[in-house]
Amino acid sequence: MAEIRIENLSKIFGKVKAVWEVDLIVHDREFVVLLGPSGCGKTTLLRCIAGLEHVDGGRIFIGGQDVTDLPVRRRRIAMVFQSYAVFPHMTVFDNIGFGPHMQRMPAAEIQERVHSTAELLHIEDLLDRYPAQLSGGQRQRVAVARALAVQAEVLLMDEPLSNLDALLRLEMRAELKRLLGELNTTVVYVTHDQVEALSLGDRIAVMKDGHFLQVDTPMNIYDRPADHFVGAFIGNPPMNFLTARVVDEDAKVSVAGKELSIASDVANRLRSTGKSTVLMGIRSENIEPIDEPTEGALPGQVLVVEPLGSHNLLTVEMGGATIKVNAHPDSPFRPGQDIWLRPIPEKIRWMDRETGRALI
Repeated sequence: MAEIRIENLSKIFGKVKAVWEVDLIVHDREFVVLLGPSGCGKTTLLRCIAGLEHVDGGRIFIGGQDVTDLPVRRRRIAMVFQSYAVFPHMTVFDNIGFGPHMQRMPAAEIQERVHSTAELLHIEDLLDRYPAQLSGGQRQRVAVARALAVQAEVLLMDEPLSNLDALLRLEMRAELKRLLGELNTTVVYVTHDQVEALSLGDRIAVMKDGHFLQVDTPMNIYDRPADHFVGAFIGNPPMNFLTARVVDEDAKVSVAGKELSIASDVANRLRSTGKSTVLMGIRSENIEPIDEPTEGALPGQVLVVEPLGSHNLLTVEMGGATIKVNAHPDSPFRPGQDIWLRPIPEKIRWMDRETGRALI
């Protein structure tokens, strides 16, 4: 078993609370992504799990063992860093075999371990080369292979794909998902790339200012963000947010000066919060663009049309706010044209204007 349990963990640098009183359980063989902007504490938390940073409070357990004060070598972990961190004076074979060699494995077992790991990552033809003779993608595969070769119970990955170009990052992302799915390894993966997080993780832990805002499955993070920050950070384009006034009696809200009907139970729950105005969050793909006045649709004007192949991305001005809407690539919308937008009711996320936290 390689469950990771973090209890009330804090790490402080001077006056900066890099990580503050966080709790997290990464289940055995689960892939958890730590996601957030630069400076949110995700790499610091990973380094605390690895033992590269001394914690200022809380405990860390791996496989039920308290490892808070154990040195790195006794935590049964392997790491892959943002920089390739391969030994330039060693061949690919020796790089991959370095961990097993330090574990004092017999030469025959090291040979077998290196070849089997290289085969998993499709670099078996590169074993006699030196890192300087490899491309960036090949060097990153070597770094991953070196981490896997020690067969650690936990694999920690710190933005391992960020130095690769877009196409290579796409290829390596798919390779990593396939590989780690086959190995059933417990993985904690740090990234600021929300596409990586959504595509790779079993769960995502969204961080900001040293603490978690939401820990959930990728689809729940995307469809049901816990607050304004999560909705705005996840997705391309990010979630649209509009100010809505709760109508006192009817099952309606007023958005951009126009009334929009909502489900009666939703209206009752909004009124029960005591909030007169709320934020209405809606994804661009969950808004139907219509070229004529329609019941349940809000009027606006097209500002920009961006053809993106599979769809057109419209920037629409509505009541002083701008929102993003997906439209079919053959749609007739042009800049300056009037448009009516009908949000899918069950896809709306209602949030508190002051705190940003989800109300429903």
